[in-house]
Amino acid sequence: MLKTVLRGLAAAALAVPPLTVSTPAQAAETLPLTKAIGRLPVADESREGYDRDAFRHWNAGANPSDGCNTRAEVLIAEAVEPPTVGPRCRLTGGLWWSYYDQVWVTSASGLDIDHMVPLAESWDSGAFAWTAQRREAYANDQGSAVSLVAVTARSNRSKADQDPTQWLPSAAEVHCRYVAEWVATKLRWSLTADEAEVAALEMTAAGCPDQSVTYESAL
Repeated sequence: MLKTVLRGLAAAALAVPPLTVSTPAQAAETLPLTKAIGRLPVADESREGYDRDAFRHWNAGANPSDGCNTRAEVLIAEAVEPPTVGPRCRLTGGLWWSYYDQVWVTSASGLDIDHMVPLAESWDSGAFAWTAQRREAYANDQGSAVSLVAVTARSNRSKADQDPTQWLPSAAEVHCRYVAEWVATKLRWSLTADEAEVAALEMTAAGCPDQSVTYESAL
């Protein structure tokens, strides 16, 4: 909730005009985590042909006139204490909470912007068939508060391109949240999951009886 509010306040402060790459959303839907997992289309995955450069990022962001790219806009939106934004969108000061590893971060340079569902994983799960425009929209998605997340560089690089069969945050208390945000992102973008991934999601969800998933479909 705090993250969503902060992102909303930051967007208002920047007087955000339409996205550079339009990703309008449908009405939001909320359902229990276990039911959300059941909505994931199941299919085998293949990384054949994957190239990270097929996903243009970071682009000019939600407000092309503010001089900040997507990475900087997410950092501004997710800051617990806002940084000072200088010329060419140079960020100084500020305070962030990296929820993957429960660490406070006092410098933007210590943070990565993680794609909740990594670019390589999205390719495996259906993005291989997308247009270049849709892949760019995915890679810079600020239409959902959970698609991009500011975390320590260490935790992001530990995760790399792994799905929940291979990696979950080091802080066990956030596993329910993480899995819910993973599922929300896959549903938002109509991405598939393979059988092993679904099994891993269901195993974690069994310990999250009160966890819900809220998502809006990206067009």
